Amino acid sequence: MSTRDNLIESARALLWERGYVGTSPKAIQQRAGAGQGSMYHHFAGKEELARAAIDRTAAELRAGVDAQLSGPGTALQRISAYLRRERDILKGCPIGGLTQDPDVMVAPALREPVEETLTWLCTRLAGVLTEGLEADELSPPLDPAATAAAIVAVLQGGYVLARAADSETSFEQAVEGILALLTAHTIH
Repeated sequence: MSTRDNLIESARALLWERGYVGTSPKAIQQRAGAGQGSMYHHFAGKEELARAAIDRTAAELRAGVDAQLSGPGTALQRISAYLRRERDILKGCPIGGLTQDPDVMVAPALREPVEETLTWLCTRLAGVLTEGLEADELSPPLDPAATAAAIVAVLQGGYVLARAADSETSFEQAVEGILALLTAHTIH
């Protein structure tokens, strides 16, 4: 892996673990095994490096979600596979968690990929729900956009509940709850 990639990967891990303020350039450099000169050779500063790290995390998240939502099965089966996929629940969402970081939210360059990713996720889920309606798998009055927003809210809220309780159970209950509500809209 190149020095630039090591810096980005180190920033990604630290942002997820510590947030933006808790991620110092020195900590990034130490984790990457890179000197200050190397960091500033590749990036103008901490914000530019954080943006590259957030962009990479967002791209990875999108690719994984898209692969699951594009897989075989009904709309509900694909959404269920996405919601039940293996994840590090107690660490939270590496993108959604950034919304709780005030320094990320006030910096347009850092906020933009977070907002774009969550908007993309809602849009992608709404597309799958629309497919389910068009294939007569799901029944009206299910609103794809509102339901997709609810799914994302439940997912992100599930992370918060699990972290607060220090237990994955709360997350799993939230997922099962939204899936039960969606199941009520399936056409048998």
